[in-house]
Amino acid sequence: MNDTTQDEGPDAGSPGRPTTAVVVGGGLAGTTAALALADAGVRVTLLEGRPRLGGLAFSFQRDGLTVDNGQHVYLRCCTAYRWFLDRVEGAALAPLQDRLDVPVLDAEAPAGRRLGRIGRTALPVPLHLARSLATYPHLSLAERARVGRAALALKGLDLADPALDAQNFGGWLTAHGQSDRAIEALWDLVGVATLNAVAGDASLGLAAMVFKTGLLSDPGAADIGWARVPLGELHDRLARKALDSAGVRTEVRTRVTSISQHENGRWSVSVPGETLDAETVVLAVPQREAHDLLPEGALDAPERLLEIGTAPILNIHVVYDRKVLNRPFFAALGSPVQWVFDRTEASGLTDGQYLALSQSAAQDEIDAPVAALREKYLPELERLLPHTRDAEVRDFFVTRERTATFAPTPGVGRLRPGARTKASGLYLAGAWTATGWPATMESAVRSGVSAADAALDALGRPRDHLFELFEEAA
Repeated sequence: MNDTTQDEGPDAGSPGRPTTAVVVGGGLAGTTAALALADAGVRVTLLEGRPRLGGLAFSFQRDGLTVDNGQHVYLRCCTAYRWFLDRVEGAALAPLQDRLDVPVLDAEAPAGRRLGRIGRTALPVPLHLARSLATYPHLSLAERARVGRAALALKGLDLADPALDAQNFGGWLTAHGQSDRAIEALWDLVGVATLNAVAGDASLGLAAMVFKTGLLSDPGAADIGWARVPLGELHDRLARKALDSAGVRTEVRTRVTSISQHENGRWSVSVPGETLDAETVVLAVPQREAHDLLPEGALDAPERLLEIGTAPILNIHVVYDRKVLNRPFFAALGSPVQWVFDRTEASGLTDGQYLALSQSAAQDEIDAPVAALREKYLPELERLLPHTRDAEVRDFFVTRERTATFAPTPGVGRLRPGARTKASGLYLAGAWTATGWPATMESAVRSGVSAADAALDALGRPRDHLFELFEEAA
């Protein structure tokens, strides 16, 4: 590795030096920050401890298949992540639905009522969901009416009200007439997948943000997009290509051991065998790692970072010898199965079918033995998908992310720091920072933009391209 102050001539930094930045962390937050800084003319070095980019949204090889560690989706309202896809030239590889359509299978419903759908029309909000709600078979007529009234009450909440963060979403739903069945069949169906928590464990502020933005802001806001290729194609290969084209020097397998600030305000970033020098540092790493790297005085209460809890996601992967599912995905009720996706084509499988089960809020099962999970989930798939009963299971394996997201518990908002620190030239990024969003790919990209915006402001660099960023994706 070469010191980041060599090569180019003078720029907007100190005389004789280019303006330089080091971004620590190559997940979506760090990659976005690096691209945004480089697009503004800053000379950037990106350091990632893993052998790849992408953070917790990555792919790996197993027995000739390319496997994602977990299933990730985004919505049309995720304008920052959509910009990211455009920026790395990957939007066509992760297209959006033309119109929201979520098949919902109830394992316990009688024949003829097992399948329901959550979808929308082109009518204005909230009428765009009226037809879907009116015909949703998994709720009674009275429950559907109460859901409509609760949705209107949710739409009226002020997301800027800090009191919402301290309240419990489950309690709010109960107070607004929502039955246990309605919470399971609708509110948690959406909320668990986006918040990584059941309603009773989630902040009302974050839940209101999800439902107001995704379902109650624009008719098409909740249209779903997902990668038709391995995530590594988007978040590693194409991201690295975009970084290279932007002039960012990317170093993987390079773990930062410490950062420190000199009296002249510049920063030293230490990695094994070398120290890099820069005017700006962006820490785009998990909150506990950020806590350990932060110099003294950078935050008023750094211990708050350690109070931000984490929540796990379990992914179960099943390869069958034949096709057992005729739709790209579905959600399940009356079963421990939550969401099931067909990953056959994306994985490279040419014979049979590969299904991925995404199990959020998996605290009770994250450490369960594979044999126990197999014994539990294969019969559940048979209940939901009759064609699996005659199929042979060629492979069954699990991937576990024990700290997949921050826990969206009531009160977490006061713990999430913004991009700026008290140390000049040092910024924070990550889905766990104060983006206003839960721990999603959208939150990660937004945090990278916020960190770059704060850094460019301090450097006196143009920031117009950042403000245009979200409009371009909208």
